[in-house]
Amino acid sequence: MPALLTASCERPVRFSETDPLGIVWHGNYIKYFEDSREVFGEKYGLEYLTMYENGFSAPLVDMRCSWRSPLHYRDIFISEITFVPCEAAKIIFTYRVMNKALGTLCASGESTQVFMNKNGELLFTIPDFFQEWKKKNQV
Repeated sequence: MPALLTASCERPVRFSETDPLGIVWHGNYIKYFEDSREVFGEKYGLEYLTMYENGFSAPLVDMRCSWRSPLHYRDIFISEITFVPCEAAKIIFTYRVMNKALGTLCASGESTQVFMNKNGELLFTIPDFFQEWKKKNQV
């Protein structure tokens, strides 16, 4: 069975992230997902610059978010990310944003990234560096 690779980050909601009603504007949850991807990349050696140095980029081609319960200014939240193993030349993550104090699920989502070479061409085979990364992390 493949290893479950997860990461998380925790921080308070900033004033600039809220709307006039005092709740987090819906688009900011996508930014929270991105924060999780950054933390995941640092933790597991799958950073954007590492991909670029290997001659590839991994643009997002699909992003989904389901909102469950609002976050408010100064709420502390935890943004969790999980790598979803697959055999295709893509990277799939799932996300959960939780209100730390209440333990409630505020949003969940999923993203898909594909690989492109330096010429901007879509790859249909998994790049060697990503195959090595998957082997190293047993996924």
